Amino acid sequence: MAPANLRRGYLLGLVAYVIWGLFPLYFKAIESIPATEIIVHRVLWSALCGAVLLLFWKHPGWWRELCANPKRFAVLALSGALIAANWLIYVWAVNNERMLEASLGYYINPLVNVMLGMLILGERLRRLQWLAVALALIGVAQQIWQLGSLPWVSLGLALSFGIYGLIRKQAPVAALPGLVVETWLLLPVALLWVAFHPAAVSSQLEFWGTPLAWLLAAAGPITLVPLVCFNAAARHLPYTTLGFLQYLAPTLVLLQAIFLFGEHFDPARMLSFAFIWAALAVYSVDAWLSLRRSKPGRVVS
Repeated sequence: MAPANLRRGYLLGLVAYVIWGLFPLYFKAIESIPATEIIVHRVLWSALCGAVLLLFWKHPGWWRELCANPKRFAVLALSGALIAANWLIYVWAVNNERMLEASLGYYINPLVNVMLGMLILGERLRRLQWLAVALALIGVAQQIWQLGSLPWVSLGLALSFGIYGLIRKQAPVAALPGLVVETWLLLPVALLWVAFHPAAVSSQLEFWGTPLAWLLAAAGPITLVPLVCFNAAARHLPYTTLGFLQYLAPTLVLLQAIFLFGEHFDPARMLSFAFIWAALAVYSVDAWLSLRRSKPGRVVS
């Protein structure tokens, strides 16, 4: 693979994960709007912007192939509901001072994927993967014991996104067309919500002359731009490399939570994160060793 392509891949991957990691700044800017209303507009504007983007960024034959397999529409409807739930939990967490839990959720997501692969797909875990999962479970259990509550935000985000990915495997549609169809299928729900909430902030005519309205409408491009960058990066980088880059987003969320928005990172929470970080270190070492065994002397593309 040419060095220029690798550099482009790293740059695009960094852009995608940095944008995802800085999402809290955007959601904090529109926190005066309820989380559910934000998600409704995220669906509406993502559906519109995605449709426009597909006119220029061609994915030959995707619609024909999708129509030839109509069961995939049901799969995408289910995955769309899951990603909407994931968005809702995340926005609610950011705007209710639960960013540390949101960060933890995306840290444990790779380990949840491993567990789902074992439980649902019958995949066998390697020894280091078992160790990583055990460390993560200890971290979650420690948080329940020390804080006296289930970290439902973290688990909700990790499980909804993990199951989302698992379901999307059943409908092998490219990322952008898949997201666009998911949002199209969610459109009736979003429009019904708008129709039955005439008192909503965004239902007031005067709202659409304010800067906040432009920020709300930006939910579409803000959702799609990192996805496009991620897609492009995936064509130039080994998928394992993208797996390592994914830790950048929750790290940025964690840093913002502590240093920008003043969330309390007490010793009990720090210990829980320490177990999760140790689990991710073990998981990363296992992924690296597995890559070396499976592709000796080759650059994976």
